Amino acid sequence: MIMIFRQLFDPTSSTYTYLLGDSGEAVLIDSVYEQVPRDLALLGELNLRLLASLDTHVHADHVTGAWRLHQRCGSSMAVAEAAGAALADRPLRHGDRIQFGSRHLTVRATPGHTNGCLTYVLDDESMAFTGDSLLIRGCGRTDFQGGSPQQLFASVREQILTLPDACLLYPAHDYRGITVTSVAEERRFNPRLGGDVDEGDFAGHMNNLNLPHPKLMAVAVPANLRCGQPEGGEGEVPPDAQAWAPLTLRFSGVWEIEPMTLLEHADQVQIVDVREAPEFIDRLGHLPGARLVPLSQLKDRLDDFDRDRPVVAVCRSGVRSAQASVLLAKAGFTQVANLAGGMLRWKAEALPVAQDVA
Repeated sequence: MIMIFRQLFDPTSSTYTYLLGDSGEAVLIDSVYEQVPRDLALLGELNLRLLASLDTHVHADHVTGAWRLHQRCGSSMAVAEAAGAALADRPLRHGDRIQFGSRHLTVRATPGHTNGCLTYVLDDESMAFTGDSLLIRGCGRTDFQGGSPQQLFASVREQILTLPDACLLYPAHDYRGITVTSVAEERRFNPRLGGDVDEGDFAGHMNNLNLPHPKLMAVAVPANLRCGQPEGGEGEVPPDAQAWAPLTLRFSGVWEIEPMTLLEHADQVQIVDVREAPEFIDRLGHLPGARLVPLSQLKDRLDDFDRDRPVVAVCRSGVRSAQASVLLAKAGFTQVANLAGGMLRWKAEALPVAQDVA
């Protein structure tokens, strides 16, 4: 069985989140609070049970999704013991193993960017997740959260660049859109830590960066010391679903409603059929009360709909209506869903149809 591996991206903070799965079990590395619905959607579609959220360090530029995922999945919240995160139910030390299915990650302590930085190394040493300790042709800063250029130099040289040359390295961030590097590349080409650079060269460089603090540092660090729990306890958690009906968020970003659920909520919603006119009255028929607005016309007819009531888009198979759902959401409609499987699924489940002319 091939291990599942996905690299996900948060454009706001330029954070990479990594999903690793095997035999129905998964771990997430460096989750982002606002991206938890996306991550849950992917876990559901891949039929994976989340065992743990792993943070490479206490982030200063975004809030971890660990607590929010724990609330939804019961997953462990794992971070370095040295970080002192109050709610972490799995404090990690150098040499610990994190099992998922038949695979595991080994924890390597790589402090220096912060005092609680970790690198996670896959069991066969084919890939490692370096957080901010080693970035692609760079590294994390060392001027706050117990950082130390001397410590970071030793961490990278002894714990990361000693891995096999072919080991792929995946950082927590990249601001140029580059996704992966390797030990051999960084050993040779990293301008801060590779080649003939010594500790004095590195410390001299890092001590003179003179960078401003991250904009979200005052919010992110205290929140991440609570594993992402909102201040003052559980607080208000952003919804993982729309409130008007039980919906499923797909990894594509489209909310879906099941046929039977739509039937139960039909009197509360506006149904827009985005097929062409001949399809509206063909053998599949259409949903009772549906309004025909072909997809090609939808953008010009948005004022036909009440923005305060949910809208469900329908087509033959769910493909065109998924596009309609995205269009409606971009136009500011906040309660939008796509009928899962479209009219084909509706008809297959023997639900009521109409064949009158629009």
